Amino acid sequence: MPQGLLITLEGGEGCGKTTQQALLSQRLTRLGIPHVVTREPGGTALGERLRQLLLASDLQPWTELLLFAADRAEHVHRVINPALGAGKVVLCDRFVDSTLAYQGYGRGLPLDQLQQLNHLATQGVRPHLTLWLDVPPHVGLSRALQRQGKLDSIETQDLGFHQRLYHGFQTLAEGDPKRWRRIDGVPGIEQVAEQIWRVVAPWLGPFSPQPHLS
Repeated sequence: MPQGLLITLEGGEGCGKTTQQALLSQRLTRLGIPHVVTREPGGTALGERLRQLLLASDLQPWTELLLFAADRAEHVHRVINPALGAGKVVLCDRFVDSTLAYQGYGRGLPLDQLQQLNHLATQGVRPHLTLWLDVPPHVGLSRALQRQGKLDSIETQDLGFHQRLYHGFQTLAEGDPKRWRRIDGVPGIEQVAEQIWRVVAPWLGPFSPQPHLS
């Protein structure tokens, strides 16, 4: 069985996941903790090609879902499981819960079927800890526009979609409080990073380098 630690970062558009993932990675590097930084969609050569397609196209919801599932199956097989098996910490920008939030609550696809598809794609791999960066939809979309100068095909969905998405993450977090931790994503970058570190640090004891005995 995998012996590593899978930490996922979740949230709506413009919530700051990628920035916070990078800052957390820098902290782990300074502490000498072996880890892998990855994302969905993406994380593999196939995944990066699918990412370009998914973010640039207005796809039928089931088509979108199955492409995400294909990306996840390849990602788990080639990146996540090998890293966990090697005893590493995996920091993943989006994972199974994004499918439930986006395609389930956002697009309206049946949650039970999404759960089944997630299980097939991951072969049962689940996050140990999920960080939800809680940012209201209008704040996140404004940030995304400022950062990129334009919005991708998902970001340009109507506000109702993004409100349903936000409600989805909120519902998922409330339904599994042992795994999920809410992070207030509205304050400055450093303040958010400190919130995250207070949550993550207690999980890292087994992964910290042990002193050599003389």
